[in-house]
Amino acid sequence: MSIHPSAVIAPGAVVPASCTIGPFSTIGPDVVLGESCTLISHVVVDGHTRIGARNVIHPFAAIGVAPQDLKYRGEPTKVEIGDENTIRESVTISRGTVKGGGITRLGSGCLLMAYVHIGHDSQVGSHCLLANAATLAGHVVIEDYASVGAFSPVHQFCTVGKYAFIGGGTIVTQDVLPFSLTSSKRENKAFGINKVGLTRRGFSPERLQLLQKAFRLLLASKMNTSQAVEKIRELEGDDAAMLAAFIERSRRGVIR
Repeated sequence: MSIHPSAVIAPGAVVPASCTIGPFSTIGPDVVLGESCTLISHVVVDGHTRIGARNVIHPFAAIGVAPQDLKYRGEPTKVEIGDENTIRESVTISRGTVKGGGITRLGSGCLLMAYVHIGHDSQVGSHCLLANAATLAGHVVIEDYASVGAFSPVHQFCTVGKYAFIGGGTIVTQDVLPFSLTSSKRENKAFGINKVGLTRRGFSPERLQLLQKAFRLLLASKMNTSQAVEKIRELEGDDAAMLAAFIERSRRGVIR
């Protein structure tokens, strides 16, 4: 085990011998680390926090800290993090609240760039990218493979759908459609599919054409949302069905 002499590990913490704990890092008594994690330096991990294997956490990150919620009274709420994430400088991940379900989650294979904030009770999927200073308020859901641009705040209880891409500086106050490109440069509107990102993820030309047809029905036709969803459901494939289901279950409404 590689633990710098200046690091502080509380009794009760679980730190496997394969981990590297850098200078001036602190680990609380209820923390469980997975195999081969690296805390580079000045990292704080606190609360009832479970972190999976092979995560790399950069200086001044604070994980499992108390939520920024005035109703929080020190309850033993949690943070759960998967495997192989890169958590860059000054990222903050707050633990959950009792009324919000009690757990803040981060999946596997994510990149959180500097100054990202994941608020209490938020649920971030796997293979997500949150760029510098992306800010998730409490109770936000980010589905798998989604990207949130730099300096983009996401309002409480919003959901960002799978494979969505949010441009930098976009203020998100409604749900973001899966597969979509959404940007403040277009007055906070979705303006089509995330073609480049979907191609990189292995989407075939046929899948892309089908999604483009679905988005034309939703964004460029004269139909209202309910009518467009009915037409989208008539299209073949799981992608169209996923898009229609996302719109139908949205509580805050979707960005169109």
